[in-house]
Amino acid sequence: MKNTEIRELRKEESELLKDFLYEAIFIPEGEEAPERSIIERPELKLYYEDFGEGPADHCLVAETDGKVVGAVWTRIMKDYGHVDDETPSFAISLYKEYRGCGTGTELMRQMLTLLKEKGYKRASLAVQKANYAVKMYEKLGFVTADQNEEEFIMVCGLN
Repeated sequence: MKNTEIRELRKEESELLKDFLYEAIFIPEGEEAPERSIIERPELKLYYEDFGEGPADHCLVAETDGKVVGAVWTRIMKDYGHVDDETPSFAISLYKEYRGCGTGTELMRQMLTLLKEKGYKRASLAVQKANYAVKMYEKLGFVTADQNEEEFIMVCGLN
């Protein structure tokens, strides 16, 4: 995490959420990446459309040498990780070359602190079972609350 600053997303940077949403799509080993237009699907647009207008819309970015290299954002939305209308869902993404060096963990840690300060009782996320990030989420206090064939629905208490 050398020379990396964690800060809030600036309003004029909100288009970056589309880039990071695309980067967040987990591609299993040996599979082809989907077309970039996939992020225009309704079930994915809800991660970024009108971001900043909801009370649980929060975004922190990691900036390294003047470049935003990662983002974590939350909002209450009917996404894959939705558990109820009081619990913000997480999305997190880093450009590939910045993964595995603690930046994602620090983004998550700071966002969990922010949500706790804002009075939220818990946060949730959905992660594909094969995703290496599952271990990071568990270390941060997320536990599996539910699952389907492909994904874990994980929840972290904030008290």
